Amino acid sequence: MAHSTTTAGQRSQAGFDLTPPSQDEYGRLVDDLDDEERRVLLEHGTERPFCGIFNEAKEPGTYACRLCGLPLFKSGAKFESSTGWPSFFDPIDRSHVAFVRDTSYGMVRTEIRCARCQGHLGHVFNDGPPPTGERYCMNSVSMRFVAEGDPLPDLLDRGAPEGEPVA
Repeated sequence: MAHSTTTAGQRSQAGFDLTPPSQDEYGRLVDDLDDEERRVLLEHGTERPFCGIFNEAKEPGTYACRLCGLPLFKSGAKFESSTGWPSFFDPIDRSHVAFVRDTSYGMVRTEIRCARCQGHLGHVFNDGPPPTGERYCMNSVSMRFVAEGDPLPDLLDRGAPEGEPVA
């Protein structure tokens, strides 16, 4: 898994603008976070297992980055991993997730971050179900849920791919 990099104006295959937020935009996004969201998203923390609001969620929709709103996972890719954190086997678009080597706590893991804003999302492991064999172990506070049929957040006023409603 390679680290994702983006340049200004780059769009994912799914059609989303991956340009990182400007310093002013980033500051505005960060100002909207509560203490726990800051600890996890900005300081690479982890929420306690079995307490995240999305751990047992089953509603159809899209999980997006809590910080910048980039769509990350569809509910159809969510599965019960019994780990205590919401788990997914495939992102909406692999370029929406940055893969970073993490050697903290005496372990070697692959951290996953939002490719647009670099917010910490969780870690990915190679013990997931087919077809990918991957388990994206996410922190609920790193995500926002958009129910099926509701518009996706457009927190950076970038618009969305054709056919995708935004709010």
